[in-house]
Amino acid sequence: QAKHRDSRVSNYKHTLNLPKTDFPMRGNLAKREPEILARWEELDVYKKIRQASAGRNKQFVLHDGPPYANGDIHIGHAVNKVIKDMIIKSKQLDGCDSPYIPGWDCHGLPIENKVESEIGKPGEDIDEASFRARCREYAAQQIEGQRNDFKRLGVFGDWDNPYLTMEYQNEAGIVRALGQMIANGHVYKGTKPVYWSVGARSALAEAEVEYRDKKSTSIDVRFSAVEPDSMHKACNSTSSLPLSVVIWTTTPWTIPGNLAVALNPELEYSVVECDLGLGAECLILATELVEHCMQRYQCSEFKTVSVFNGGAIENMLLQHPFYDRTSLLVLGDYVTTEAGTGAVHTAPDHGVDDFLTGKRYDLGLLNNVSATGVYESYVEKFAGEHVYKVEEHLLDELKSTNKLVLSESFEHSYPHCWRTGTPIIFRATPQWFVSMEKENLRRDAVAAIKTVRWVPSWGEARIDSMIAKRPDWCISRQRYWGVPIPLFIHKETGELHPDTLNLLESAAQHIEKGGIQAWFDLGIDDFISEDADQYEKSTDVLDVWFDSGTTYSHVLQKRDQPYPADMYLEGSDQHRGWFHSSLLTSVSINGIAPYKQVLTHGFTVDAKGRKMSKSVGNVIAPQKVMKTLGADIIRLWVCSADYSGEMSVSDEILNRMSDSYRRIRNTIRFLLANSNGFDPTTDLIPIDEMLALDQWAIDTTLMVQNEIREAYDDYQFHNVYQRLHNFCATELGGFYLDIVKDRQYTTQADSHARRSAQSAMYHITEAITRWIAPVLSFTAEEIWQHLPGERSDTIFTETYYDGLTPLADNALYSREEWDQIVQVRIEVARALEKLRVESLIGSSLDAEVSLYCDSETKSLLTRLDDELRFILITSEASVGDLTDKPAEAEKSEIEKGELWISAQASSHPKCDRCWHHRSDVGSVEAHPQLCNRCVQNVDGEGEPRQFT
Repeated sequence: QAKHRDSRVSNYKHTLNLPKTDFPMRGNLAKREPEILARWEELDVYKKIRQASAGRNKQFVLHDGPPYANGDIHIGHAVNKVIKDMIIKSKQLDGCDSPYIPGWDCHGLPIENKVESEIGKPGEDIDEASFRARCREYAAQQIEGQRNDFKRLGVFGDWDNPYLTMEYQNEAGIVRALGQMIANGHVYKGTKPVYWSVGARSALAEAEVEYRDKKSTSIDVRFSAVEPDSMHKACNSTSSLPLSVVIWTTTPWTIPGNLAVALNPELEYSVVECDLGLGAECLILATELVEHCMQRYQCSEFKTVSVFNGGAIENMLLQHPFYDRTSLLVLGDYVTTEAGTGAVHTAPDHGVDDFLTGKRYDLGLLNNVSATGVYESYVEKFAGEHVYKVEEHLLDELKSTNKLVLSESFEHSYPHCWRTGTPIIFRATPQWFVSMEKENLRRDAVAAIKTVRWVPSWGEARIDSMIAKRPDWCISRQRYWGVPIPLFIHKETGELHPDTLNLLESAAQHIEKGGIQAWFDLGIDDFISEDADQYEKSTDVLDVWFDSGTTYSHVLQKRDQPYPADMYLEGSDQHRGWFHSSLLTSVSINGIAPYKQVLTHGFTVDAKGRKMSKSVGNVIAPQKVMKTLGADIIRLWVCSADYSGEMSVSDEILNRMSDSYRRIRNTIRFLLANSNGFDPTTDLIPIDEMLALDQWAIDTTLMVQNEIREAYDDYQFHNVYQRLHNFCATELGGFYLDIVKDRQYTTQADSHARRSAQSAMYHITEAITRWIAPVLSFTAEEIWQHLPGERSDTIFTETYYDGLTPLADNALYSREEWDQIVQVRIEVARALEKLRVESLIGSSLDAEVSLYCDSETKSLLTRLDDELRFILITSEASVGDLTDKPAEAEKSEIEKGELWISAQASSHPKCDRCWHHRSDVGSVEAHPQLCNRCVQNVDGEGEPRQFT
């Protein structure tokens, strides 16, 4: 019987308009994307976009924050570049001219370290010029690899003409920017403690410091009074016991640099009598910390002799714990009772507060520690020892003088050099600084922050607090591969040459022709004609954050793009990095922020919230994903994630993205397949002549387009994803396409009813292809080649589709009425599902339903006449009054009105062509397997449709 039915159906298969398309069901992205990429290369798609955008009224420029030219790109790079690409493509879609010039940060320590591991140390194993040449060559190799991966991700840009900080012209531009800051009075040379990387043998900027857990030793140390009787008296104490101030520090290696001990003038201190194993003595501790300290010292018997204010013993002398010199008692409001003893060991060479206190009390500097972290030869007891390894020796010295009260091991968060991974030290050295106060840079930068839109909004408070608290910016480094600080300093006075600005310009011109090596190759005589022997060339290079922080000058200002940029966009760590350095240089040179908007995204973590780590084994390599799932899956994941926080990624998450991708792809494939035989130049039905359901679909698509447009404009990409996915799954897949299949397949091929559906689907596909282009770039391009009608070479020269119109005021059904119809359909579907679970029906067409409702709802549904069954996808559908509802009817919940449903399996025969169960099946002798509707569509004038 089944075989007989199949043969009968086949008799009518040729009369059905079955879907057909060359657009494949399977994305097979890993194979197809490289083919599309090759087509883009052949088309020179970026050039076409620029040509199509020329002359547009709106312009939007996102200035690229340069990734570092070292190593393969990781998933964080992919996130960053894809978000940028989505923004630029969505702006183009919105009618903007939005060029994108990618860039790379090319100087700095990681490249030096890599090259040094290959060819040796400059000045020792290889000459400096050859070393720099190899650094340049290495950076270029890294750029090429990263560029190919970024292009493989579907990121569009001027890849043939990126900006590189190592280009000669840009290196010269960096020098000129320095000259402008010097001219504006922001730069000075000074000696003060800076973050010092022992591993890199160079000063660091704050942005180059990261905090990691480190095991350290804390020590409590006695600093005994030089004149104990006088100090007892100043402390209101009548005791005659030995008296010491106890300090607590977590950096024992700085004790050789101690020149003072600081107390808080506002705190109360106590003279405490106790015995810690050396006999009775008195210790000075902050009153609040006495109990805590005695517990740590395991001393249960003690007594407070007197209390006094910290300022009472200012300028009194203490004996250094193992050197034959004194330490001054000083005051500082930074001393707290959060930890320790309330007395702070002060080494001006090794801390900012210490340094400033030292300047106030004229303590001077000792310069005890070399660039390599080794004590200088003149440091008594510890000469030649490394500060990382001196701890045991130092503790022995303190024990031998009976000055060590307590030592404890503990783990804490400690600053490390993010480039070498080594713990840093504070070290006072002569460096070049940008002053935050001298020309009101801090004030002006804080004011500039308020002119910027920060996305997310908390970014403003974050960078504001950083600028408000930051010390002067140390811009000099003691390295080889970097833009030089081309200054001439008088050998005796230390002053800059009086013609410094012209000399800087001369240096910039030489660098413009020969790169940074030109500066190092030239002698002083090549710049200065008189008194050349009285000057020396600076050998320092600039902090790489200065390089990237001035890129706006040679990308925006030199390439005739708008300045300030419309947007800077990087990870949230760049509040203290690129956003920070760019703000300071731009404000100091031009008085404005270099950006109008700043968008930050979070970091990638695995599904459990852990950081990506090779040792943990949770790293997701974008290269691998592109070779298996495809770049569009990465792009869809980036779009779906809320970038304002941490972004979870794992194989499982990406596989779920593949499922979402298939939903979107299959929806569009259905739309394309049902455009079979449709030519928009001859077959397109005007929207106001379409069937009511098709007009609803166009109106709904327009509303969704407006929502997606707003989400793109507000950079809420996860809302784009959710709305797009819901549109495919709910409004289209769950309603419109489900209903329209019957009309599309069964009505006559060139009927008004079918052409109306095809016209609606054509409009929807034109719109949706554009929506997905910024996200699913490869897939959108593939769809574009399958859409009917004449069109441009690429989707990416298009703007939002303007062929959508809202429902007319005189439409057969309003939006609100369609909403009611949708609700009724959902409730009917629930009722039918119960029949299906009970195995009473298979498909919904096996059922017939009777609806009983209030008069308003009845009027609404009755207007659909026999076409109500097509909405409900049942073989029969009737509408009655509430008073007529049978006992088996079940009440359903709708927002407006009242609805009861009675559903049962149909008892009528099934039409072999449309699969509806109808009483008229077989009533026409020539077609015994067909219902009358199908007979009309096969042999007659065709079935009339008004609504669905």
